Amino acid sequence: MDEILLIGTGGHARACIDVIGQQGKYKIAGLIQKEITTNESILGYPIIGIDEDLPKLRKDYNYALVTVGQIKSSESRKKLYELLKEMDFKLPIIKSPLTYVSKYAQIGEGTIIMHGVVVNAKAKVGRNCIINNKSLVEHDAIVGDHCHIATGAIINGEVKVGDGTFIGSGALTKNCISIGNNCVIGIGSVLKTDIPDNQWVEN
Repeated sequence: MDEILLIGTGGHARACIDVIGQQGKYKIAGLIQKEITTNESILGYPIIGIDEDLPKLRKDYNYALVTVGQIKSSESRKKLYELLKEMDFKLPIIKSPLTYVSKYAQIGEGTIIMHGVVVNAKAKVGRNCIINNKSLVEHDAIVGDHCHIATGAIINGEVKVGDGTFIGSGALTKNCISIGNNCVIGIGSVLKTDIPDNQWVEN
């Protein structure tokens, strides 16, 4: 079983540990945090270094996953993803076995598909995304890179979600609309019209 490094030690890392364990394809070698803290482990897995240690650790490990969460901005996740790519880490797709992902869907590298998700036929999900518990990405929808589709959100058919956008828990989109890059869509929002780039939407 290949070993994988988890880059981030917050609450989202705990959720990722659970999904990786359920998937059963990778052994967690340890976690990497931004800077030194008093924590020694997360859910029993050791913290084995900080971001600055990654070039040295790359000699021993091939696989890594960004496990920093994302709400207001995707910048931290994006920077870590780019750093890992520069060092030629492999960023696998992590998919809970408690999901349905159509064989006709496309999922980008470094994306995690969490428990209870449905991704339907011809949907496209970009790189380094979080598709969180019980969310739905419907047929022909496109989700850009570095997005977080939060718990219970519904991305309906032929919707386009731009890079770096956060869709809050329980949000609902009308079919065929476009949501721009780097948007934040609040919890429970109902979107019926296109949203331009860099918007914060609260219903």
